[in-house]
Amino acid sequence: MNKKALKTLEYNKIIEQLTACATSSQGKRLCQALLPQDDIVTIERMQEETQDALSRIYQKGSLSFAGVKDIRGSLKRLEIGGTLGTGELLAICSLLENTNRAKSYARKEDEEKAPDSLDGMFEQLQPLTPLANEIRRCILSEEEIADDASPGLKQIRRSMKNTNDRIHTELNSFVSGNSRSYLQDAVVTMRNGRYCIPVKAEYKGQVPGMIHDQSSTGSTLFVEPMAIVKLNNDIRELELKEQAEIEIILSTLSASAGEYLEVLLDNMKLLVELDFIFARASLAKQQNASKPEFNTKGILDIKKARHPLIDRHSVVPIDIHLGRDFDLLIVTGPNTGGKTVSLKTVGLLTLMGQAGLHIPAFDHSSLAVFKEVYADIGD
Repeated sequence: MNKKALKTLEYNKIIEQLTACATSSQGKRLCQALLPQDDIVTIERMQEETQDALSRIYQKGSLSFAGVKDIRGSLKRLEIGGTLGTGELLAICSLLENTNRAKSYARKEDEEKAPDSLDGMFEQLQPLTPLANEIRRCILSEEEIADDASPGLKQIRRSMKNTNDRIHTELNSFVSGNSRSYLQDAVVTMRNGRYCIPVKAEYKGQVPGMIHDQSSTGSTLFVEPMAIVKLNNDIRELELKEQAEIEIILSTLSASAGEYLEVLLDNMKLLVELDFIFARASLAKQQNASKPEFNTKGILDIKKARHPLIDRHSVVPIDIHLGRDFDLLIVTGPNTGGKTVSLKTVGLLTLMGQAGLHIPAFDHSSLAVFKEVYADIGD
């Protein structure tokens, strides 16, 4: 279709409305790229998908695909044996949880209900529930791995807690004991990853330890007492062990996900396509639109058509037929009588219909499939 007609008939505004109905970033991109088709088989397939998704929305409500992320980069890394980060693994988990919700949404309560055009897509989805559950069990957020992710991690963190408790006990004895008068404040602070206490500069010889920092005025020194140097060293060593254990956990989860590369990619593609289809259905619901019938004989028969960009409470519906008894239609009338709106309505509904979108008109309205649509509108 020529770009001038698309712009003149404001097809882009319909696409903006459609894009807002999609819930995943990739689904939105499919909406933004949608153009009218000129193959009647393709058009009728898309219209049937839109109709079936709309029926499901009326029966079960909307289906969100907001958790579907683009994981193709992560799958490439898994393909070469790489280890994914927490965010990438959570994205895979979110994709699988979305897959599971979509599968549940599609489950039919009445087994005798006739199949529709979306059944095949829903049936191909594979939730991989054990993998999703394992990722969710091990990774609490992008910044936090669960203590129970592995026995080794649990043991390391228990040791870290015990060591931290001993450090604070030692430091509290400085803060609240005989050394209190040597301190600038009765607090424990961190400097360069080490626990320290703020010692007045004039008393630095009274508190043996390592000086890690000083205040801007030089009146306070941040000292790590000798009594906790070993404990601080133990904490640092445990932190390194913790990080190594986390790497093992992420590597194990990545290897598990790597066993299902094709399934994960297929799930993502299917969910994005379903998001695109359900966006078309959501727009139809918003516009109270219906599925048009198509022909290749140039016959138009649009009943009570409403321009979709005019408020539904103020728009005046129109009936237009053309191509059966006559091939030329001249629309006349006074200024502001609706001539331009009528022309735009016919053109825009034709573009929408050929893009697989329902049209705001009565049921059984007919549209012809055109190779091209032209519009020259203005005074």
